[in-house]
Amino acid sequence: MPQNPKTLLVIPAYNEQNTLPEVLREVRTAMPDLDVLVIDDGSTDRTARLARDAGVRVLSHPFNMGYGVAVQTGFKAAFERGYDRVAQMDGDGQHDPRDLPKLLQALDEGDTDLVLGSRYLGRADYRIPLVRKLGMKLFAVLASAMIGHKITDATTGYQAFTRPVLGFFCSDLYPVDYPDADLLIMAHYRKLRIREVPVTMRQNAERRSMHGGILRPMYYVFKMFLSIAVTRLRKRDLEERRIR
Repeated sequence: MPQNPKTLLVIPAYNEQNTLPEVLREVRTAMPDLDVLVIDDGSTDRTARLARDAGVRVLSHPFNMGYGVAVQTGFKAAFERGYDRVAQMDGDGQHDPRDLPKLLQALDEGDTDLVLGSRYLGRADYRIPLVRKLGMKLFAVLASAMIGHKITDATTGYQAFTRPVLGFFCSDLYPVDYPDADLLIMAHYRKLRIREVPVTMRQNAERRSMHGGILRPMYYVFKMFLSIAVTRLRKRDLEERRIR
């Protein structure tokens, strides 16, 4: 890691006009000199305009392509522009920007490649629905068993990572549908070191979730089990495949 690593914060956003401006203000307060890139995932409101008005760069999808595609768009932009490390957080206000220095400090200590912000080591300032909480715990247990050390929050979208991880995340191995526990297992097979730090998770103001409703959570659980199973079968390929 360079002495003064070039760092980019990637924020995926879809119809976040009511929350994104405050998130960007908090980011500027926490880390005034941090480069920020907002990925507008086909928003139909003023998300992109408000982000530009806040003075950050914006890349816009022509239509909504989903969370995984949005963050990977940001990762590819970071890789092409030579960033040494990337942080990732949501635009809905759930992630507290005051925790950003903590995630980046963990990378600076040099014993990890991928830092996860865990609400279970820190705190969640809202009540997590029981079904969702059970699912999160289940996938954390599965990921822990396959990685070989305890992971408490396998579904966190609050992360920071080094350039080797960035190269892996830019590859076609990246699970753009739901990059959660399966991605951590893939990273482990790639010999990337994973660590958690405590963070605060807040209730997003819109109370929306990509796992909302009835059918989407069921699909998510099915897809995650399937992806983890396929990842396990591809262990040797993941260990041996060269990533740029």
